[in-house]
Amino acid sequence: MRTDARRHHDPEVRGFASDNYAGVHPEILAALALANEGHQVSYGEDDYTAHLQFVMRSHFGPHAQAFPVFNGTGSNVVALQALTDRWGAVICAESAHINVDECGAPERVGGLKLLTVPTEDGKLTPELIDRQAWGWDDEHRAMPQVVSIAQNTELGTVYTVDEIRAICDHAHERGMKVHLDGARIANAAAALDVPMRAFTNAAGVDIVSFGGTKNGMLFGEAVVVLDPDAVRAMKHLRKLSMQLASKMRFISVQLEALLARDLWLRSARHANTMARRLADGVRSVDGVKILHPVQANAVFARLPHEVSERLQKRYRFYFWDETAGDVRWMCSFDTTEEDVDGFITALKEEMGR
Repeated sequence: MRTDARRHHDPEVRGFASDNYAGVHPEILAALALANEGHQVSYGEDDYTAHLQFVMRSHFGPHAQAFPVFNGTGSNVVALQALTDRWGAVICAESAHINVDECGAPERVGGLKLLTVPTEDGKLTPELIDRQAWGWDDEHRAMPQVVSIAQNTELGTVYTVDEIRAICDHAHERGMKVHLDGARIANAAAALDVPMRAFTNAAGVDIVSFGGTKNGMLFGEAVVVLDPDAVRAMKHLRKLSMQLASKMRFISVQLEALLARDLWLRSARHANTMARRLADGVRSVDGVKILHPVQANAVFARLPHEVSERLQKRYRFYFWDETAGDVRWMCSFDTTEEDVDGFITALKEEMGR
């Protein structure tokens, strides 16, 4: 039996299941190799993590503090714990990733309560927030302390700057803080054509879960504290939540490579462009319905169940609501025009069978 490293997959196989399926951007791989020489102090006392603070502040303002972590769920759990008391609750959309895709980690690991609100497009509004923003003095009810929004939302929609500012103003007036789940924050900035600071610290967001894995990184995210007065004990919470990396330089150098120049924006713009190309190509196919505005790198569609099952044998993607026939198609930094056009051709073929 061979024991040496070898390739176990076909690199020609492409899919639209998730931007997590994509490999690592070559510029990120080069940065990892650069940081790999010699020894560096562990647990975040390295030169790369120190320099990352300057990079993050160039995007999120002079008070931003970055705490690299392993993954998105860990980032959300640490951020939400930092904003809540033991009796605290977080208001979020019913479709939010923290509610439907994190195995109950915010509640089980973070020890907080999620107060969910149904939405049409995955986006909260001040009016929707008020459905759960009550009962602060009621000892029988978990206390609403945080509003959590996602940019992009789980349904692929994007908040405008004014929408986030209105949410922040509304939450702060009621004594609550605002967390932004930014797993795809770069795609939102690219879609809005504004700096990330425009809809984060400048709009009043207190803390951000910054995502990099879905935008070309190998692994790693960061909790970015925008208002240091809004949080406490971040270093302790990160360790307690098992998110403190010993060789943190390898997370920090990836974030630096992504953010120091324009790699984050180039990659996100490309993914968004491919999603629009995909949506434009399938809109004219009889029997296919686009479900939500295609504002970033996700396309949600409805088509016959049996067609999706056949198509899945040619391209990987997920059902979103299998009963209704709803599916999700994701584009990534390395999705090509040929990938998109090939998928559209395959879809038309399967629809015609």
